[in-house]
Amino acid sequence: MEKASALYRLLGDEARLRLLRVLAHERLNVTELTGILGLAQSGVSRHLGLLKDAGLVAEERDGGFSYYRLAPALAASGDHLLSPVLRAQFDEAANDALVRADDARLQEVLRLRKENFDAHAGPDTRDARQLVPGRSWAAWSRALGLLMPRVPVADLGCGEGYLTIEVSRWASSVIAVDRSELVLRRARALAGRRHVSNVIWKKGELDKLPIRTGSVHVAMLSQALHHAHNPAQAVAEAERITAPNGRVLVLDLRAHQEEWVRGKLGDRRLGFCDDELKRLLAGAGLHNVRVAVGARKAGDPFTVLIASGTKHEPQRPPRSPRSTGP
Repeated sequence: MEKASALYRLLGDEARLRLLRVLAHERLNVTELTGILGLAQSGVSRHLGLLKDAGLVAEERDGGFSYYRLAPALAASGDHLLSPVLRAQFDEAANDALVRADDARLQEVLRLRKENFDAHAGPDTRDARQLVPGRSWAAWSRALGLLMPRVPVADLGCGEGYLTIEVSRWASSVIAVDRSELVLRRARALAGRRHVSNVIWKKGELDKLPIRTGSVHVAMLSQALHHAHNPAQAVAEAERITAPNGRVLVLDLRAHQEEWVRGKLGDRRLGFCDDELKRLLAGAGLHNVRVAVGARKAGDPFTVLIASGTKHEPQRPPRSPRSTGP
């Protein structure tokens, strides 16, 4: 009775129940759990320590990291006295908004883990064919960048500058714009550490860009449009600063129902429908507009759309016919 009482008291905490539920799906480290649960790292570590001491969580070392998973006795076929209780609670809470947000962030962590290929394939890897030593999406991105002409580029809503730094490798120059001075300070520091010197950092709003008309050949809005006060005006501004025959490129989320992103990430829009994104670009005067899926994973509520359009050449007035005389 004393043991059962201690266990039930331990689980009388929402964060610990959320943590156990996530670990029932996947083995994770503290950094990943911090991002999924939105809790301080110290709090996650404290909760893990208590759950580990109680025998509810197991710790494993792999590649210099500590990973945590649900103790085998608590698994679906386990014989722990809490096993049926937890399974019932997890099933009952499946549609809770907080739980759905945890699930969405878990899927994002797993997507990043797979794309980064930080761990090599083992005998029990689910998709060993994808985990090849030396294969890297970042490397492929940089390789494709070498095929791009050296043109001026604008990164609109640049955030902390990770994409800006990648683009600077092949662009002749980059103008990076963000509304937050704090974020721009971090981006400048990152550029300094990477010895990048061809980026101009500017504070500004997406719907009123501090960039000259027609001064760049590529204007990018990567995961920025859903933060805009006025998405149509933001795309129109991207078209304005683009030179004739230049491109506007948009990466954004397909319409979804994950309301938690408004409070946690400051999203103003829950993504865009494919046709809506196409209308935004066409409405700004761009032609050859295309919309395609950039990334999609089964079970992940977020699908990335890629949209692009080309700016028209200005029409030249017709020449008046020369007079040939009588």
